[in-house]
Amino acid sequence: MQKKDKTLEMELSPEIDLSFEEFKKEVLYDYKIGQLSRQMSIIARKEVLTGKAKFGIFGDGKEVAQIAMAKQFMKGDWRSGYYRDQTFLLATGMTTPAKFFALLYGETRTELNPDNGGRSFNNHFATRLVDEEGNWINQTESKNTAADISPTAGQMPRSVGLALASKFYRKNPDLDKNQKFSKKGNEVVFVSIGDGSTSEGHFFETMNAAGVLQIPMAVSVWDDGYAISVTTENQTIKGSISKALKGFEKETKKGTGITIMKAKGWDYAGLCQMYEKGIALCREEHIPILFHIEEMTQPMGHSTSGSHERYKSTERLRWERENDCLLRMRQWMEGTGLATSSELDAVEKEAHAEVKAVQKEVHESFMTPLTAERDELIELVTSKHCVCNLARQNQIDEAINGLRRAHTLNRKEILSAARKVLRHVCANCNIPGGLKNDLQNWVRAYRQMANEKYNRHLYDESDHSALKVLPVAPIYSAEAESLPGREILLQNFDALLTREPRLLIFGEDTGKLGGVNQTLEGMQEKHGENRVFDTGIRETTIIGKGIGLALRGFRPIAEIQYFDYLLYALQTLSDDAATLHYRTKGGQKVPLIISTRGHRLEGPWHAGSPLSMVINSIRGIYVCVPRDMTRAAGFYNTLLKGDDPALVIEPLNGYRLREKRPQNPGEYQIPLGVPEIIKEGHDVTLVTYGACVKIGLEAAHQLEEIGISVELIDVQTLLPFDIHHNILESVKKTNRVIFFDEDVPGGASAYMMQNVIEGQGAFYHLDAPPVTVSAKDHRPAYGTDGDYFSKPNAEDVYEAIYALMNENRPGEFPPIYEPGK
Repeated sequence: MQKKDKTLEMELSPEIDLSFEEFKKEVLYDYKIGQLSRQMSIIARKEVLTGKAKFGIFGDGKEVAQIAMAKQFMKGDWRSGYYRDQTFLLATGMTTPAKFFALLYGETRTELNPDNGGRSFNNHFATRLVDEEGNWINQTESKNTAADISPTAGQMPRSVGLALASKFYRKNPDLDKNQKFSKKGNEVVFVSIGDGSTSEGHFFETMNAAGVLQIPMAVSVWDDGYAISVTTENQTIKGSISKALKGFEKETKKGTGITIMKAKGWDYAGLCQMYEKGIALCREEHIPILFHIEEMTQPMGHSTSGSHERYKSTERLRWERENDCLLRMRQWMEGTGLATSSELDAVEKEAHAEVKAVQKEVHESFMTPLTAERDELIELVTSKHCVCNLARQNQIDEAINGLRRAHTLNRKEILSAARKVLRHVCANCNIPGGLKNDLQNWVRAYRQMANEKYNRHLYDESDHSALKVLPVAPIYSAEAESLPGREILLQNFDALLTREPRLLIFGEDTGKLGGVNQTLEGMQEKHGENRVFDTGIRETTIIGKGIGLALRGFRPIAEIQYFDYLLYALQTLSDDAATLHYRTKGGQKVPLIISTRGHRLEGPWHAGSPLSMVINSIRGIYVCVPRDMTRAAGFYNTLLKGDDPALVIEPLNGYRLREKRPQNPGEYQIPLGVPEIIKEGHDVTLVTYGACVKIGLEAAHQLEEIGISVELIDVQTLLPFDIHHNILESVKKTNRVIFFDEDVPGGASAYMMQNVIEGQGAFYHLDAPPVTVSAKDHRPAYGTDGDYFSKPNAEDVYEAIYALMNENRPGEFPPIYEPGK
């Protein structure tokens, strides 16, 4: 069929007047994209299985639906997807075959691999949102994708914030006068997820939030019938996610809910029509959409880690071959006369040749610096003639020959060989120009180079770093009144909300009630429901909301009601927010502040201090542990001047304690990583933070009465920790140190001890072993007595310090208890 087919044309594009030739050209171009993507998957898989790459996970079988979806993706739109979206990225122009293979090989040069600079897996895409100086680019002129993560459904929570930003920009276009982040809130967030991952709680929590908020979030579920080897029937109620979410469906135009649409993954025409209609509804009316794409396939299985022939029946494998989306698209084009068999053969041949050529070029580019680095090391070692004994020379030769023979050349092999050689080069070579001296310098330089490639950018290193915000002291009048701590915070938040229109504060009971401790009392009424607002009881999407809003130019403070409840959101914090700047090599940033309250109060779930769990899982997020509300307010002020994510833990027992009222709310700034000496002393250094400062001060005053002088230090932040080594200077003076906190034994107290004793070198200035005072192994029991017997108290601190002094001056400080009892 070579004549113009009006029926076919109208079926696909009822509102676009295309000639048959124009339409044919568009469809063939789409087919070419699909074939390019399929060949990328096939060739990349071979690269992994032959050892040229470490791991591969691909989007084969999902091509046609992603091509149809990509037609509706506009500049300014966002993607929050997962690792099977390569066709969508290719069709939208957000990636190329060259970038795809650079990802596969782990290319560390961001000019070649802008998505992650070798920090993450293949098919983990990310748009570079900030320039080299850390400034935001114009998001309305680019197509944007949030940095992918591997944890299943981990891409869902941030999608809420990305879409909510469009709603806020539409309601208040003056927020973005320069149109850097939005054009009247018309941006849609395209979310993709595999059907198996819809069983995760993140998915249901996100869909619930989207339905309540009515935001432009379009979720595509790629349903190929399996979650690795587990069938949909064993995963999803009613065997269908669209049936399972029937109760979420929107019933009235003004009501809450989502719109559900379904299509087959091989139906090019139907998919194009569905996405055109659904995305228009999502964009214009801000109605969330669920696109359930059924009958997809996965021709090469889950990943390079295994074969799907192990768990799929012969009949299922045959069905998948017959219903491969690209095969069905080809059959449709041939059946309608849109293209001939020879034309389609030519497209497929061209796609294969193009991908193969790109793969070869990218691999050569990837290997060139590695080969040069290897050759440089070999030349350095073999060109020097040192007189080493035969045994040592044999080991040197073995290391170098092993490097020459390395099946897979990488920097691990190169540096490992250099370090092995360095072990065996004799001391006589350690002279200027000698092998040992030159090799030491080479290793240092290589490590420095590797640090840039693999270690840097955990935090913002630009002028936007929170560490570069200068301190500003609170100003007090001569007759400063004392206010409850909650009012100190309240006045500070009021000043910040007045000054910064992009500031949003939200959480459970944060809006109308003003927070469970009234630190935001009246703020919603004064600044509006779009500035201070309530959320549902869904901690993961509270954090996700903050991540998405921060990516789109807002300055969110996301409140988690109690520190213990942070555990609900720990995965999202750890895998997404904390790693974002690092895994994009500085290409994306998330200036999110998480506010919570914790430490001592009552019982197992309102007295939690799981600091070690948090600080060891959210590296990449600063952790502030203020002792009072003035300090907490100062941290908020500092963090809002920088672009780093941070967690601020307000001390629960400080809201009613009185503090002097600063005259400059919203302006004073507490520096991060700088401890404060609360009380000077010369006998023992006591290091603590948060609610424990008050207890430590009580013990220090009691000890002073018997002649023991304690220097009490509030570390103020655990991440970063004492960046100027102020604690070391105290230990040099006292020669004794105790680390005191209310985390479990081996927790944050051990973390502080390692930083000071090992990291700062305080060990060499001690006259007695370092001591930790921490809580019991279990959660705190209920009530005053539960607190006293579960967590360390002033008596515990007093006796620990006294025991140190008893060891040094037993005559002056006889033991309180009989030895061994």
